Amino acid sequence: MKTNISITSVGAVSALGSAESEVWEHYKQERHFLRKHDFAGTEAFGAFLPERLRLEIEQLREENPNFKKVDDSVLFGVYASRKAVQKAVWEKGEEIGINIGSSRGATSLFENYHRDFLQNGKANTLTSPNTTLGNISSWVAQDLQTKGVEISHSVTCSTALHAVLNGVAWINSGMTQKFLAGGSEAALTPFTISQVQAMKISAREDMDYPCQALNLQKKQNSMVLGEGAAVICMEAGERENALALISGVGYATERLKHSVSISANGSAFQQSMKMAMGDLSPAEVDAIVMHAPGTIKGDLSEMKAIKAVFGKELPALTTNKWKIGHTFGASGTLSLELAILMLQQGEFISVPFSSESKAPKKLRNILVNAVGFGGNAVTILVSLPKQTREKAF
Repeated sequence: MKTNISITSVGAVSALGSAESEVWEHYKQERHFLRKHDFAGTEAFGAFLPERLRLEIEQLREENPNFKKVDDSVLFGVYASRKAVQKAVWEKGEEIGINIGSSRGATSLFENYHRDFLQNGKANTLTSPNTTLGNISSWVAQDLQTKGVEISHSVTCSTALHAVLNGVAWINSGMTQKFLAGGSEAALTPFTISQVQAMKISAREDMDYPCQALNLQKKQNSMVLGEGAAVICMEAGERENALALISGVGYATERLKHSVSISANGSAFQQSMKMAMGDLSPAEVDAIVMHAPGTIKGDLSEMKAIKAVFGKELPALTTNKWKIGHTFGASGTLSLELAILMLQQGEFISVPFSSESKAPKKLRNILVNAVGFGGNAVTILVSLPKQTREKAF
């Protein structure tokens, strides 16, 4: 890191809502936001947007004729971006870099278009433009009328944090002063649910907490999918209105045995966490928002990586997937949202059923982890701004 980068706002939509106060109140409750749903004859758990928020998304669709045929992943991204930019007090027409990615992309639209093709033998005219990964960033740029670069990508579940990495690189290069980064996912569809079930990683039991993320004693996989989007506004230097600072970034890719494998000792996570910490002592890391998808191997691998890096004195550990599900490409910045809220509020959000999740004495530096298929791990170190530290401590 050449210099600290300020996070001046967060815009998000998830099963917890979108308003900061609402999201924080829901985080403080020991209940989850997962429910069973009939996905075209297959019953499975999912974490859906609240009905009130879903209505607001549909109102957004009616605002612009071009929005009527876009995928929900685009609308989630536009909605979250509007929130973030408004809170950061950025103006329309500014030079702003944008990178909003997605793991699955235009999932619902693609499935609908493909179904029509199988039935009629012809593709809909808008099939190609409406299902490209570039839809999210390009439509956000159109909506905000920005002048900067627009980037889209898919790095599966580490997509959003890879977008943050790109934002750091662009700002540190001097090519932009402001960057909007994050991810959006609207993959609660029958085909996506079927894919997850085929890998035998989804939650099957109707327990008090269907997703057992960070329960290291669980005997079966318990991943639950969620939908949502989250973006952060990033600015060069330490700003007076900074919610948190990006004070370190790390990334690594490990060798795979097959497309969805992960090493038993989480080698990629070990590398990415060490890189993100840089010269910071492990004792100065107060908490980690883990990727912890709720699978047996995924949770254990990440925990072994943390123990390898930190030894016996572990930071406080938490995750939000037991509460809002795994939102694939959006999950990294939704985890960042949790980390930033904890820094701002000075309060740790634990996992109620996990013996590994205990509150720290202080919250100044928090690591946020994400990893995706392909062994692509990313870690972001977020810290309290200097002025906030001086007031609080």
